[in-house]
Amino acid sequence: MIKSAPQPLRSRPTVSVVIPCYKYGHFLQTCVRSVLEQEDVDVDVLIIDDASPDDSADIARRIAAEDGRVRIVVHEVNQRHIATYNEGLACATGEYALLLSADDMLAPRGLANATALMQAHPEVGLVYGFTRSFSNEPPAARVSPRSWSIWSGQEWLGLLCRHVSNPIYTPEAVMRTKTLQDLVGYDARLPHAADFLMWLRTATRGSIGRVNGVDLAYYRQHGENMHKELYPGALRDLTERNLAFGVLFDEDGDRLADVARLRSAARRGVAREALFIALQAYYQGDRPTEMEAEVLARLVAFAEQICPESRTFGLRRSYETLVARARRGKGPLVPAHVLALRDRAVGHLRWRRWRRTGIEVGAGAC
Repeated sequence: MIKSAPQPLRSRPTVSVVIPCYKYGHFLQTCVRSVLEQEDVDVDVLIIDDASPDDSADIARRIAAEDGRVRIVVHEVNQRHIATYNEGLACATGEYALLLSADDMLAPRGLANATALMQAHPEVGLVYGFTRSFSNEPPAARVSPRSWSIWSGQEWLGLLCRHVSNPIYTPEAVMRTKTLQDLVGYDARLPHAADFLMWLRTATRGSIGRVNGVDLAYYRQHGENMHKELYPGALRDLTERNLAFGVLFDEDGDRLADVARLRSAARRGVAREALFIALQAYYQGDRPTEMEAEVLARLVAFAEQICPESRTFGLRRSYETLVARARRGKGPLVPAHVLALRDRAVGHLRWRRWRRTGIEVGAGAC
């Protein structure tokens, strides 16, 4: 990884921003405004309403009527998110492209900060940074970059194979349009990990960059996008993440060196993550319910299926010890409040590392 000092834009880049919308019309105005107010870049916006049953399409039409940089497409029939994403991105005409959910926002100077790196480093196909979460009003953004980080695609892939966490929140991912179109959009085979696979495949086409010390976008947290099914959701997520690695190695492996080592590292990483989640459930103060215990057992079986050697991992042994204690009506050996303090400390360290470096350490590696 190379770190360098940020450089200013040499010219005004053109950026196409695709905003898919389904029942998020009430967020559209602030989302689009955050794009149109970007400094030092020329933007065009395409809103695609995916047959929303509310007034989202009417709101989109009003926004487009007020600014010639905004176009809209309204679906008569709901086409789901992957098809909508790909339809919009295929229409990108700018040098760079960004997919922005209608409930999210760009931070001030987000596009200028991202495209400055790509202008200076034409080998970079994807730039990301830090995305701030918010509920009501977004906090003030940091706008002066501290540094740039640039990884070769092979190096960045190696890190993701070891840690298996997705380090990119989609709102801040700016791609070179020619790279995006070479990849032919998001893969409908993986509806819950299509973005992760996109980042992996992008790394086989060029380098990956990160802008450090600034906020590139805002991710809105609200009831409609919060995950409610923790353990079933984790199993689904890890299953698709493992499939994403499989697609990468099967279909783009000829672009990579030492594919067998990367494949093994990814399987071990996903297995560790599954075991860690199952173990943590028994570390919580309350014993898992019968239904939860069944899902946790499926997580452990999944880890063994994709990585048979995970049977010998310390995480697996600890899990089996805690399950046996739970069956005898006993809790973990260490008091729950001590474990909670430890978990908060570890989680905070992971978050700080991700914010600082752009690479999130997988929970199973902590």
